[in-house]
Amino acid sequence: MSAQRGFTLLELMIVVVVIGILAMIAYPSYSDYVRRGKIAEAASALMETRGKMEQYFLDNRTYAGADAAGLPCNATVMSAGKKYFGYACSNLGAATYTVTATGAAGEGMGGFVYTIDQANQRASTVTGVSGWSGNTSCWVTKKGGVC
Repeated sequence: MSAQRGFTLLELMIVVVVIGILAMIAYPSYSDYVRRGKIAEAASALMETRGKMEQYFLDNRTYAGADAAGLPCNATVMSAGKKYFGYACSNLGAATYTVTATGAAGEGMGGFVYTIDQANQRASTVTGVSGWSGNTSCWVTKKGGVC
């Protein structure tokens, strides 16, 4: 009589269960890792716009009008080449401005809002994202309101 070779159904089921458990553990961590990478786009764009706004102020002695076509606070200029956030300026005045990055819901960033103003005050609001919370004094980059 010859011995049969191969795997039993029980052995295959055990392997499937082990792979499933590993996937349940790894997927949430991977999702957060990807989300943190997308947040970097907002931080970079806000800092870039802030620098351009300061240069605009040095040239014009006001922030008013910085949202005209081709200028640093124009939504088209700020959003060029960006995918995960939409950008807008508000509160444009002689000595004030606020730049806002709002997460794109279709890209998994819905609920994330980051802001910066003329005094370099940073704030973040996170709504509807499990485990994440905003912070009124910095840009949140990790779960739990960690900056």
